[in-house]
Amino acid sequence: MPPPAAGPSDGPSDGSGAGSAAGPGDAARAVARALARRPERESGPRVVALDGPSGSGKTSLAAALLPLLGPGARVLHLDDLYPGWDGLDPVVPLLVSGVLEPLAAGRPGAAPRWDWARDRPGEPLVVPAADVLVVEGAGSGSRACAPHLALLVWLETPAALRRARALARDGEAYRPHWQRWAAQERRHFAREGTRERADLVLDTG
Repeated sequence: MPPPAAGPSDGPSDGSGAGSAAGPGDAARAVARALARRPERESGPRVVALDGPSGSGKTSLAAALLPLLGPGARVLHLDDLYPGWDGLDPVVPLLVSGVLEPLAAGRPGAAPRWDWARDRPGEPLVVPAADVLVVEGAGSGSRACAPHLALLVWLETPAALRRARALARDGEAYRPHWQRWAAQERRHFAREGTRERADLVLDTG
């Protein structure tokens, strides 16, 4: 979901359900601990997907997590790649073929950056090699991405709070698109079983 972002919490590591809500710092430490238990990959970065519906705190968690992962870590915001307000499902092949597959092969990734002001593709967004790549955004934990992921984290919080966060973050420009985007999320998450496949479920309320 579009421009600037904002919004995170501790929970179980088995994806079975959410624990009591905590702040971005506690959530980031939980994710860092979970990642530390994962083996290094033979090539390419260890990829952490932060997935969940709009306003659940993915961007805030990514910001809190990055300093814990060392200087070789980078963040990719899917808000930069979604091809418009109907772009949730279309972003997945852009992410896989443009970013995850090249990085796994030891090459930089690149995908078209979406120009939200002009509602059209912009200049390519280049994603350099990294030790850890944090991909935050709805769709980052899709089944097509799964072979490239070291850790899938699902974030959730009540819909009313998510909506308030999203509108505070993105302003009135998002209000007419809230239901449109939410409907895409419901279809996508039901089809992909994202929460059920998550390694870590965080209650960010």
